[in-house]
Amino acid sequence: MKPRDITVYAGTVALGGALSVPALAEGVVLFAHGSGSSRFSPRNRFVADFLNEGGLGTLLLDLLTAEESEIDERTAELRFDIGLLSRRLVGAVDWLGTRPETRDLRVGIFGASTGAAAALNAAAARPERVAAVVSRGGRPDLAMREALPRVRAPTLLIVGGLDGVVIDMNRRAAAQLACEHRLEIVPGATHLFEEPGKLEEVARLARKWFQQHLGRAGRGAGAATAARSRLRV
Repeated sequence: MKPRDITVYAGTVALGGALSVPALAEGVVLFAHGSGSSRFSPRNRFVADFLNEGGLGTLLLDLLTAEESEIDERTAELRFDIGLLSRRLVGAVDWLGTRPETRDLRVGIFGASTGAAAALNAAAARPERVAAVVSRGGRPDLAMREALPRVRAPTLLIVGGLDGVVIDMNRRAAAQLACEHRLEIVPGATHLFEEPGKLEEVARLARKWFQQHLGRAGRGAGAATAARSRLRV
């Protein structure tokens, strides 16, 4: 289905977004990227289409305004303002709770790059709303130190097998998580998963995780798995 362009109000800031909610959707996944446009990212759109085909709604959100994106292109500063990104992501989670088509759906967050840190901060801030997190080549190590142990949402960290530095960063972050979590390393993939079939593997892993934790099965499993943690490399 074709996404619908919308404006998301996060506090006093208006952010661009693309919303797609299939009929009988069992959850909605909020996409967060620290730089550039999440709406126009080919990788995010590919994963979002795959999630839609699996019966999940998606909201691809630009965490920076157009003006801020222009500044960030020159300075690369705003993409590392994790506090700013996190506040806006929390605002977007709250916004989903006000929309008739999404207010009754469990929320997942798909974070890439520094958006992964914002995703974990938002999950810690809104444990009653955020039911699952997936990070793609992300920087979860940049999340607030006090936030990581407070994350209750089951968290999947996906990293390319050739992205050694980021693997180490994800391992350090995973060690601080007390929720159900898994580190999934995709063999032969670099940071952007540009190799043939690698982004498809990311999409497959993400869809399975979100379906498990946002769908009907996840509603009863959340309490039983909250204290269980597992790490697979």
